[in-house]
Amino acid sequence: MLRVQRMLDCCAELLDEIGYENLSTTRIAERAGVAIGSVYQFFPDKKALTQALGLRFLDQFGARVTERLTSASSMHWTAAVDIMIDEYIDMHRSVPGFRSLHFGGMVDRRLLHGDADNNRVISVRLRKIIVSVTGVPDTDELDRVIDVAVEATDSVLKLAFRDDPNGDPDLVREAKHLVSSYLTHFSERDGGGHPW
Repeated sequence: MLRVQRMLDCCAELLDEIGYENLSTTRIAERAGVAIGSVYQFFPDKKALTQALGLRFLDQFGARVTERLTSASSMHWTAAVDIMIDEYIDMHRSVPGFRSLHFGGMVDRRLLHGDADNNRVISVRLRKIIVSVTGVPDTDELDRVIDVAVEATDSVLKLAFRDDPNGDPDLVREAKHLVSSYLTHFSERDGGGHPW
């Protein structure tokens, strides 16, 4: 529905302009040009709005990663890691509101799903993408490996963006190196190929 998308777009703009603390359903309604009752028809409060926005971002991120991985005829798994981090970085730089939410927990560490940490939700999504694109078996080990990789990447990328709005390129490289090194351990243990 276009009206809901407009509310989410305005929520994203306002997050970047005034931050979550100053965000309100009234401000979102005003920016979207809708009555406050229209906002409440779909969202009970600003947290519900930011959750819907976060889920939209997660869908966008998943679609971008899937498209890039699928379009590559063949690649080493380290290139797949670079693609995932590059897409996250690009969204952080270019998608309104994305920077303000920081999936790891800037607003609420359980924003994306009330029963799971945000990074856990992201790792489950990435695992599904990896399994569907590469055909690797969906195992408990794969689950654990991706969980650790997501947590490590999130921590280093937060550091990269802490003082540089575009992300310190040296720290972005370190994030890629850290995750690739971690995944290499599993690749070597299993005799090469993929790290799972």
